[in-house]
Amino acid sequence: MKRLLVALLCVLVLLPALACAEDAAPVTADQQPAVDAAKNWLAGIDAGAYGKSWDGGSAYFRDAISQKDWETALTAFRKPLGALVSRQIGKAKSLTTLPGAPDGTYVVMEFASSFANKKDAFETVCFSREADGSWRAAGYFIR
Repeated sequence: MKRLLVALLCVLVLLPALACAEDAAPVTADQQPAVDAAKNWLAGIDAGAYGKSWDGGSAYFRDAISQKDWETALTAFRKPLGALVSRQIGKAKSLTTLPGAPDGTYVVMEFASSFANKKDAFETVCFSREADGSWRAAGYFIR
């Protein structure tokens, strides 16, 4: 039951990002800072620093899921994939609104990734620009 609850919480956090990723385009210069922040954040997840990745989340993200539930979800869904083999940015989309999220500045990105235990994967990452100008994670989904 707890595992189902954690999965549902992750879906609620990530649903806005998934809804907007389909008609994205190649990365623009304006999106590059968000892409760079996402790559650094994903590298922490690759290294198993799940708690630190929660710390790197936006205020919206941290309000939507507790650190403990985030760590549990990544342990259940990301860890079994194994070590990262490769990751390439495919497309990105800039948005100012997302369903169920406050208005703001967002970049939704899709990475084509390969892991030791899953050759073909797609990671959808949503980053938002915070009030201090930094880019922080707002959602993450692997399929």
